[in-house]
Amino acid sequence: MKVHLVDGTYELFRHYYGRPPHRTAGGEEVAAVRGVLGTLLALVEGGATHIGVATDHVIESFRNELWPGYKSSQGVPADLLSQFGLLEEAIDSLGMVVWPMVDLEADDALASAAAVAASEAAVDQVIICTPDKDLGQCVRGSRVVQLDRRRGGEAGGGVVDEAAVRSRYGIGPTSIPDWLALVGDSSDGFPGLAGWGPKSASAVLARYGHLEAIPDAPGQWEVTVRGAAALAATLAAGRDQALLFRELATLRVDRTLLTGVGELEWKGPARGFGAMSGRLEAPGLARRAEQAAALAGGAR
Repeated sequence: MKVHLVDGTYELFRHYYGRPPHRTAGGEEVAAVRGVLGTLLALVEGGATHIGVATDHVIESFRNELWPGYKSSQGVPADLLSQFGLLEEAIDSLGMVVWPMVDLEADDALASAAAVAASEAAVDQVIICTPDKDLGQCVRGSRVVQLDRRRGGEAGGGVVDEAAVRSRYGIGPTSIPDWLALVGDSSDGFPGLAGWGPKSASAVLARYGHLEAIPDAPGQWEVTVRGAAALAATLAAGRDQALLFRELATLRVDRTLLTGVGELEWKGPARGFGAMSGRLEAPGLARRAEQAAALAGGAR
């Protein structure tokens, strides 16, 4: 069994900026929601059986209290924000599990569900559908992987396993939060430490693994890095801030979010999906869902 975990917030942004707008006769902008539902149905049509979707019910989270510059809803178009709640309603009516996150984030929900799913012997692989760098910390061998569906899906080279993480970043998955702490993450709104770039962070963390293990004195570094003295001085002065950035980048695992993967089995749309498709002015989605359910039922 494969378990697919989808970053609904990422998908909503992707379809908002990648599709023409569609405002219904009732005045609702719905194009991005229609796009996300289409991509979820494409997963089922491609053979996915167990699916969970994580969303940010609100963009702000506990991390905004830790770092004032952390990502927020400021500057997000109103037509996009208005579709957050609608997306959650639509996914629920499609008959799929959706986790609308408030204090934690969608990424935390994906990490949580991945940890629960990976612990079950019946699960062959957990596929986290997002290209976000943060989720690289959840990758484990080829059992828990990321999938960037923009790169052609599983058959098109979009799968990132542990070997791919090491190839891309020069470090193992468990060092990803440390790497982000040094380099920064502009999408999440924290800058990293001055002077530290991807290459220097990868070289140092490949040797030391985590921030605490990096010596303050560059003469003690067992790795050759250009500008080591300046980098060491910056880290020594900013270690507390780096640890804070790592806390921002570290995903929280809440195992109460998912009791077991049986909850994620898709058995077809709920009765309200026809009405939701009408609200979205997309009757084709209802037809696709019924056809996909019939195929899935036959496969079972």
